[in-house]
Amino acid sequence: MPTPLADTQNLLADLIARYRSQVDYLAIRLEEAEGTDILLRGDRIETLSEGLSVGGQVRACYKGGWGFASFNRLASLAEQIETAIAAARLVGDEETILAPVEPIQAICQLPLLGTDPRQIPLVQKKALCSRYGEILRSVDDRIATTSVRYGDSNQRVVLATSDGTLIEQSWIDVEMRFAATARNGETVQTGRETTGSRKAYEDLTQLDEQVRFAAQRAVNALSLPAVKGNTYTVVIDPILTGLFVHEAFGHLSEADMIYENPDLMEVMTLGRRFGSPELQIFDGAAPAGHRGSYFYDDEGVPATTTQLIQDGVLVGRLHSRETAGKLGEAVTGNARCLNYHYPPVVRMTNTWIERGQTPVADLFSGIEEGVYARNWIGGMTNGEMFTFAAGEAWMIRDGQIAEPVRDVNLSGNVFSTLADIEAIGDDFYWDESGGCGKGGQNGLAVGCGGPSLRIREVVVGGEAEEEI
Repeated sequence: MPTPLADTQNLLADLIARYRSQVDYLAIRLEEAEGTDILLRGDRIETLSEGLSVGGQVRACYKGGWGFASFNRLASLAEQIETAIAAARLVGDEETILAPVEPIQAICQLPLLGTDPRQIPLVQKKALCSRYGEILRSVDDRIATTSVRYGDSNQRVVLATSDGTLIEQSWIDVEMRFAATARNGETVQTGRETTGSRKAYEDLTQLDEQVRFAAQRAVNALSLPAVKGNTYTVVIDPILTGLFVHEAFGHLSEADMIYENPDLMEVMTLGRRFGSPELQIFDGAAPAGHRGSYFYDDEGVPATTTQLIQDGVLVGRLHSRETAGKLGEAVTGNARCLNYHYPPVVRMTNTWIERGQTPVADLFSGIEEGVYARNWIGGMTNGEMFTFAAGEAWMIRDGQIAEPVRDVNLSGNVFSTLADIEAIGDDFYWDESGGCGKGGQNGLAVGCGGPSLRIREVVVGGEAEEEI
């Protein structure tokens, strides 16, 4: 892909003009990506690679039918446009309904606040992984297996549409994942940590204590008693809150899930109350500095902040141009694709529950027997049902944090759980570890945030679920 936008501008404009009369909508997305992937298991290198990919995609819509083509040779662009148009004309038999947007012409880059990872030699990145691996293994002789994964990517995208939009956008993303499994006889426990950033390579270089803590949690859990399965009042920390609002509620707010499912549409009726007047839930790419932040989505719609729940009432949902058009609602800038191999679909960006007014210490008051859960090591969702495995947990007795326990799995129905939130803490934390999956597009960077929550009648217990 040519470096300056001007070099592609005339080409894309000519192609759009040549083919736009054959369809209702046409979009061309060119992409250049380079990145690093390192995986260490124990002291063995499983992956050590740097790569560069160049490619693109074409989306065409005709009478409501979509055609899609992806490619990695710019010379075949005209052919790919014809392929996408032919597919759209083959399946289109209704009406194309896309929410209107103003055409945008812009060049933008998410700002770095430190070192670009592309300036760091591969050997130095590998040494960082080895250092963290040594920390994991050094915590205790009972650490049986460890893994360290490092990834960075730089993506640069040019988007042109038949509406007159022409955008060049680029960003850097870095991520590290750590895991340590401890074994004592038949007892096996795992500690995990993940962190990511779109700000600087330095955000990954000072994680010694976080890494050590992941391994120590696994070791400590070997000697802990398992929680007694029951229904408890539970206090969860901001990291679990972020996971909950993303996995259990956020996906249900994606409008393509809603308009394709009449039953869910009935449940997710705007104006329906889901929680107390204190409950506020948002999603948006407009807040700067988070892993789900950007200037424009993959349809060229400007980033926004969308309030999903206001004062406990459902007031919004997340849209592509198609879902907004079909539901007669405003666009939100949530059409995203992982890379040029996939078409954009409705995806979350940064999703959070707003902080409340209850001091965190007061969340425990009056709980005779409950559970305090922090962090997470895995989980699963199935529609409106969820199960999350806590990374750490303690019993709450007579309003005080008491003995630690293990195998704490929190299960429930998201709508009942939202209604059962008794108090919202005055703390808040952004978790930048998220890699979201949907429709085969796994690992899309997102941010999650929230305060500590106190929730009544949560089912606790059971075996740990598979990692998300």
